[in-house]
Amino acid sequence: MLTDEAGVVTGDVTVHTTWADGEARVAVQYSGASDWFTMSGSPVPCATEEESRDLHDDVVEAVREGNGATVPTLPTAPPV
Repeated sequence: MLTDEAGVVTGDVTVHTTWADGEARVAVQYSGASDWFTMSGSPVPCATEEESRDLHDDVVEAVREGNGATVPTLPTAPPV
């Protein structure tokens, strides 16, 4: 996966997503390490905490697939 601070990170990693103030922030770390890196594409606007959990699941799947994963962009709802 691609990070802002460390470039490409590979291997056994932990993904952490936080939601606050209408956005999700995604960070990764090598499992067992103390340093966290911002995953490229983060933060992402997220209207709800539930939406951020769905985003987290999508990020984990992208990381498992490899290929320089970044945080996916969420679809935006059409204006009402």
